[in-house]
Amino acid sequence: MIRVLLCCAAGMSTSLLVTKMEKSAADRGIEAKIWAVSEKSVDAEEGNYDVLLVGPQIRYKLKELEKKCEGKCPVSMIDMRDYGRMDGEKVLDLAVKLYDEFYK
Repeated sequence: MIRVLLCCAAGMSTSLLVTKMEKSAADRGIEAKIWAVSEKSVDAEEGNYDVLLVGPQIRYKLKELEKKCEGKCPVSMIDMRDYGRMDGEKVLDLAVKLYDEFYK
């Protein structure tokens, strides 16, 4: 199972993306736990996720989050176009790719 945490300014704008990612994972037979929190709540989730994806609206926090997770899990920015289109399939592809590259 892949555990994917999305973070954004308040954790609310990513909730639709989470739903679309969950649907894509189910359609493809990928067992996944996907949820979203505000960037202020990421510390409370430490150890609960395998991949951390950052919403484009808080791109200024990317380096800080990468440093916090260094050596523990992959961290990446969600592509602005994929985020704007709420393209759950592409964002799930990103999470799976990061997971495979980091853990295998």
